[in-house]
Amino acid sequence: MAEDEKAPAARQIITDYAQSHFRYFRTTEGTVYAQRNGHPVARPIRSQGTTGSHRQELMVGLYRDGHGVFNGTALKEALDLIEALALTEDVQPTHIRVAPGFDGATWLDLGRDDGRSVRIHPTGWDVRIPDPREVCWRRTQLTGELPLPAKDTNGKGIDLLLRLCNFANAESECLALAWLIGCLEPSVPVPAPFLTGPQGAGKSTGGRMLVRVIEGMTGDLRRAPRDEENLITAVAAGWVTALDNLSHLPPDLSDLMCCVVTGAESIKRALFTDGDVVRSRYRRPLLLTGIDVGVIRPDLAERLLPLRLERPRVRRTEAELWTEYAQILPVVLGSLLDLTVQVRATEADIPTDLRMADFAHLCAQLDTAVSLGALAAYRASLDDLNDDVIEGDLLAQTVLTHAAGLEPGAEVRMTSSQWLHCLTDLYSGQECRPLPKGWPTTGKVLSDRLKRLQPTLAARGVLVDWGRTTERTSKRSTARPGCSSCCSGAKPPCNRRAATAAPSSRPDSGGTTTDTTPFFFLRKGTLRHPRHQHPTNGT
Repeated sequence: MAEDEKAPAARQIITDYAQSHFRYFRTTEGTVYAQRNGHPVARPIRSQGTTGSHRQELMVGLYRDGHGVFNGTALKEALDLIEALALTEDVQPTHIRVAPGFDGATWLDLGRDDGRSVRIHPTGWDVRIPDPREVCWRRTQLTGELPLPAKDTNGKGIDLLLRLCNFANAESECLALAWLIGCLEPSVPVPAPFLTGPQGAGKSTGGRMLVRVIEGMTGDLRRAPRDEENLITAVAAGWVTALDNLSHLPPDLSDLMCCVVTGAESIKRALFTDGDVVRSRYRRPLLLTGIDVGVIRPDLAERLLPLRLERPRVRRTEAELWTEYAQILPVVLGSLLDLTVQVRATEADIPTDLRMADFAHLCAQLDTAVSLGALAAYRASLDDLNDDVIEGDLLAQTVLTHAAGLEPGAEVRMTSSQWLHCLTDLYSGQECRPLPKGWPTTGKVLSDRLKRLQPTLAARGVLVDWGRTTERTSKRSTARPGCSSCCSGAKPPCNRRAATAAPSSRPDSGGTTTDTTPFFFLRKGTLRHPRHQHPTNGT
């Protein structure tokens, strides 16, 4: 047979073999995956990764089934045709470690070669190989293997795990347990545990133990990446992302962590193309460790879960500790699955006053199931984080000092520039002490800072809002939205003439004089968290 006649025959053999032994589909991002019949693990057909590409899988299958060895040209042409055909098939997502299933179930990938996974349902859990059309697992170098969970543990695995961790109190223990349960639910965004404590408290060890319950014994902590692209790459390749020994959170990293916890999308240009792009959606459980990260931004504080550890009284060697942990991991995983089933079968009211309402609802379900006080502990942790935000922000402290002199229910309204002058005079005092670095220099900067601090101040009974006194009546020009704030309480320690300044009046294009003064107002209300009485809010 001539050489040009052998090539079409080789392509046809490869194509027929591939279509009879594999299922091909595409994701919403347009990536084509191959899934061996009856096996839940899917591989992108263009992958050349070290975890095993579909090209390698296809070559090995052809050789073992007696079809021979084919050159790269025949394989490439066959895969090009298969990819084009797969682009017309139905869309199906791929998942790492945790996936939603049919009938309200979720799946946990054990990372095993045989594809066995755990199906979690409110009626119970069991180990089985999922239907490939229900779950498609995607695996990377970060996907470790989990042991088969033990049955009928009677909850002793939870006690074994907590005994190895050095949590300082019962509140931290129940919040860590709630976080582990949340990691098994792909649709619930969970706050990021921040393991803190003195030197030698075992923060890194405790973080590894929590991570390895979900990611297996190969799961580990890593240093914070230097840029956004590296963090997104690490987040997309695994389920739980754990960052170790943080000492400082720059604004960019803080904002990116907020996106990782609650979900976001990254877009970059596709390689070797002029106009196409690659979309990367991510929402992953995040875990942090460190003694102190300095000033915490308010938006990140609402997404953190502080877990406090203490120094152990008796030290153990690493080898002894991890040998015991590996032995108890099947029991720990089985107890966690038992508790997860119990929690999901429980009904509880959804707390509507907390930002992470899904996690707060999970805490309420956990309390209903086993009465651990998780929801109260979560509220207390948020209250403590509010204190940390206030203690690290001199502007917030100054606003609270101003509000301390107001009568409950009173309201003060000024423009942003007037508030800047008022708060600056209050901070400087009669001693005219110098302003700190980062103090607002314009009314616009002040308004942006107050908007970011709004939830934190509201938790201390100081309500911040903004708007305009009236709108312009001109059809030719529209008033630019302004901002304002007001404080309620006793008389503020600033110039009352500024607070009662006459509204600006100017003629518009239609000849009508209207009031368009932008304002901020502060009102003194009630504490969102009555457990805590802040010393500077006067309540």
